[in-house]
Amino acid sequence: MPALSPAEITQALIQLPDWQLNDGLLNRTFDFTDFREAMSFVNSVAGVAERAGHHPDIDIRYNKVKLALTSHDAGGITEKDFSLAAEVGKIL
Repeated sequence: MPALSPAEITQALIQLPDWQLNDGLLNRTFDFTDFREAMSFVNSVAGVAERAGHHPDIDIRYNKVKLALTSHDAGGITEKDFSLAAEVGKIL
């Protein structure tokens, strides 16, 4: 799957307004009430990622979870990243 162009990424971000492009990665930070809720979310993301065969970078800081997506094999952001981002959004 080829990497998307900057224009394609900008267009795709319109459909996922809570996500941002930073340092070549598709990012979103999620806030929860506590660590337990954050970890429950991370475990749900793990299930979605496994089914998709595509795994985000995950940074957990107590009640905040930051996800970062890129397709390393394509050298950038692909449709696969946007698809996983949309699936993660359905968890909430």
